[in-house]
Amino acid sequence: MILANGALLPDSDLPKVLSGLEAEINHTRSASPLEAEAVVDACATLLDRLDQGELDHLLSRFATPQLLDTLGRYRHTLQPESLRYKLAVELDGLWTGERPRPFGRSVVLPLGTLLHIAAGNMEGLPAFSALEGLLTGNVNLLKLPSGDTGLSLALLKLLTDTQPDLAPYLYVFSIPSADRTSLEVLASLADGIVTWGGDEAVRAARSMAPAGCKLIEWSHRLSFAYVSGRPPEEEWYALARHILSTGGLLCSSCQVIYLDTDSLDNGRAFCHSFLPILERAAAACHPTPGQAAQATLHGYEHFLEQTVRNTGAQVFLGRGCSVTLCPDQELELSPLHGNILVKRLPRSQLFSVLRRQKGRLQTAGLLCPPEEREELTALLVRAGLTRITSAGTMSAPFPGAGHDGEHPLRRYVRIVDIE
Repeated sequence: MILANGALLPDSDLPKVLSGLEAEINHTRSASPLEAEAVVDACATLLDRLDQGELDHLLSRFATPQLLDTLGRYRHTLQPESLRYKLAVELDGLWTGERPRPFGRSVVLPLGTLLHIAAGNMEGLPAFSALEGLLTGNVNLLKLPSGDTGLSLALLKLLTDTQPDLAPYLYVFSIPSADRTSLEVLASLADGIVTWGGDEAVRAARSMAPAGCKLIEWSHRLSFAYVSGRPPEEEWYALARHILSTGGLLCSSCQVIYLDTDSLDNGRAFCHSFLPILERAAAACHPTPGQAAQATLHGYEHFLEQTVRNTGAQVFLGRGCSVTLCPDQELELSPLHGNILVKRLPRSQLFSVLRRQKGRLQTAGLLCPPEEREELTALLVRAGLTRITSAGTMSAPFPGAGHDGEHPLRRYVRIVDIE
């Protein structure tokens, strides 16, 4: 389906929509920019409808455990006070109006037209990307990821129904990545291309970007937990819940648990003690036998792979999860779905190991004695991490927090100086 100017259209209308898109965008942008308060009000109304149960029929179509967890964690970010705080922090107060300068005044204006090439690793993420573009007054062209469930399209249609003023600023397409011709048409209309995904997605966006088009890359990142000493068991369980609830699918998901030791015996002891805690979290996060079976299969598949490859890793299999003690120190993707990697990394070697992943680091969940937290935080920050959190909040959204070390809204606007 296509969402164009507030109307849902069949994919067969794509040639017609593309042929008239430039004229429609020019008409919209030649008028006064979209006010951020219109977007804030629309989100507030949407949340009210959600609280009153009006959208239960919609949620029932998409109600996976991951979706419900995501809605719970991100709901507060759509509240009016959170959105206004985001605007104030990320745009340094300029969004409220003009700022006097010695030469005259400065004003924030939209970048223009944004093409969002969304990833599918988190349900609803494409809609959130478009929302940030709307908050900054841009016209937004959203390419949905392949296999999208339809949640983002449904949410954005509800948003335009709630506030019709948003409709001319939002177009949603389910164009396959193989349709290079149609994507190049969208790219030719864009002042900025926002791409979410891995290296291949970033390279594809770069190859399509016309000269003068701004590239805004939110590429894949790697995150981990770093453990020093023996934290309380509630912190272990918080980490286990995080591992199971995110499935390892987010940039902020823990992929590796690093231990501040070089002792193999200490590594084995940790795996033996952490596995029962991970099993307890798996039982809570995998409520159906099918989900538990799928996670267990991932663990067995990983075990067989390590055995065939003779990597020297030791796999500790549990119910719906596994822990793998690896002989190396490299930061890498875990086997996902409750199957976590454990590696030994003394703090004296931490900087040099992490710098091998420069540009890909995001969140570190730090478990350590209080007196060591400041020292380890400083070391992790110098190594290139952009978020330091507790174990259970690695994927939690913080009001005003940056994204991969930057404020997204600043990348979606331009500063105009007027004499």
